[in-house]
Amino acid sequence: MGLKLAYISLTICMMIILIRIGKYAINHSVTDKREQRKKLLKLILGLTLWQAYTYVLTLTGVLMDVYTLPPRFVLLLILPAFIFTGIFLHKNKKKVWIQKIPMTWLTFYQSFRIIIETIFVFSVTAGILHENVTVEGYNYDMFFGYSALLIGYVVYKSTKRPKFLLAWNYLGLAVIFVIILLFQVTLFAPEF
Repeated sequence: MGLKLAYISLTICMMIILIRIGKYAINHSVTDKREQRKKLLKLILGLTLWQAYTYVLTLTGVLMDVYTLPPRFVLLLILPAFIFTGIFLHKNKKKVWIQKIPMTWLTFYQSFRIIIETIFVFSVTAGILHENVTVEGYNYDMFFGYSALLIGYVVYKSTKRPKFLLAWNYLGLAVIFVIILLFQVTLFAPEF
């Protein structure tokens, strides 16, 4: 029960942080109060619909069969999230509201990886995850989370955006890609 509570609490916490970041960006780029409420409601609705979609997938049991191909978790959760995020950011990268989000917030936000990786370690203890997918195995995402604290501090102290910040973000995406591969290899070919 404690493990479920940890995952649910982290999810709620991350949603609240995203809503607060979104609200800040909206309020600092849109002056009309009615338009601000409309955009904030759209953000909250989008995040809530994603959580509802995830919950429905768990209720149907479609994600329970993790040992058969194609990898349903990747196809139904990871891939849609990456595609949506990529399209959304590409379409909005020049918009004022996205430029209003402080770089330090986006950088420090990545430190949530420390918490999720800690929960993964407890999931190994509970027999839910294989140790290969945690810091005890080959997943070093926790270290990227710790680097977010250091990089966030550097961004905070810097008068302009450091040149290495984009490379650091791409490194973070590469780490996530390796983790996805690690989960899949551990499921389908653990001897590898």
